[in-house]
Amino acid sequence: MGFRKKNKSPPVLSHEFVIQNHADMVSCLAMIILLGLMFEVTAKFAIMFITVQYNVTQVLDEKSDPVNLYQYGPKDVATVFFYLLIAVILHALIQEYILDKMNRRLHLSKTKHSKFNESGQLAAFYLFSFIWGCSILTAEDFATNPTFLWEGYPHTHMVFQVKFFYICQIAYWLHALPELYFQKVRKEDIPRQLYYICLYVVHITGAYVLNLHRLGLVLLVPHYLVELLFHASRLFYFSDENKQKGFTLWALLFVIARLLTLTLSVLTFGFGLPRTENQGFSLAEGNFNVLTIRMTCLAAICLTQAWMMWKFINFQLKKWREHSQNQASKKKAVSPKSKPHKREPTRGGSANGVVKSEDKTSPRARKAKAS
Repeated sequence: MGFRKKNKSPPVLSHEFVIQNHADMVSCLAMIILLGLMFEVTAKFAIMFITVQYNVTQVLDEKSDPVNLYQYGPKDVATVFFYLLIAVILHALIQEYILDKMNRRLHLSKTKHSKFNESGQLAAFYLFSFIWGCSILTAEDFATNPTFLWEGYPHTHMVFQVKFFYICQIAYWLHALPELYFQKVRKEDIPRQLYYICLYVVHITGAYVLNLHRLGLVLLVPHYLVELLFHASRLFYFSDENKQKGFTLWALLFVIARLLTLTLSVLTFGFGLPRTENQGFSLAEGNFNVLTIRMTCLAAICLTQAWMMWKFINFQLKKWREHSQNQASKKKAVSPKSKPHKREPTRGGSANGVVKSEDKTSPRARKAKAS
């Protein structure tokens, strides 16, 4: 991990060298891009990486001030790449100065150590994205006007906050792919993480390219809240295994979020978009309001929700079996064991019909005493 002091330096450009120093190398690359702003020759290329592109000035009314809106285009790839580098640096900072210090205090096993790092990174990202997304939705007044999901489609123009939000989302989930190598994720955990990383990249990029950023933002905010609760609960569980109440609340909100996602998706693709005025397919206008694309998007969302519910049900059944086994083992440990009863001696010091004398002197001494 970057920013750490190493006792032994591995060979240059070896796997271990890249893993230990990847944050430092990425920081140097980001600094080179920033230094490009200082020179007139390279400034126009550096700006393409750092600032949001495709600015469009639009005048709504004659009395109002012009509004700066944004579209998407090929140059967004450069912007995503730069903020991917920033995500790698922030990932290393959180790991080095927060998670590693907590791991040293908790003394976790290797399996729990890997899951603790994963939950710590994701919880920080989900918290930041949830707050950011809520601030954008508050400005849009979605709660009072849910029809804004499809009214005026295609939504080719975005405000700065919306476009920058999507740029950062795509950059973060793309940065998670090389982090599988940098963090030395176990082989058995790689397929599971690859599944949800690819799902995030495909769905968020699809909403951005198909001008469905309003629907995408509305679906991401409650989903991020549920995921934040899960990973926060897992962090508390690793610190103290008795703290499991958060998982119950997460299970309830998880089901509600899946139903909300399906409801809004069916409402948008099944009823809202088919009734808008702009029907047809046009790359120049950014219009993708045709039956094939609508049904493909709806099917992708429904299949993803079904897959998530299947994983959720299996997870709950596994936890229920583990709980039942723990309860059964505790009952066996508490049940009293049958112990052999001691036979009480009979009165007069006799046992089994034989009278035992309490006089411990020898027979010769007793005979001499009697004479």
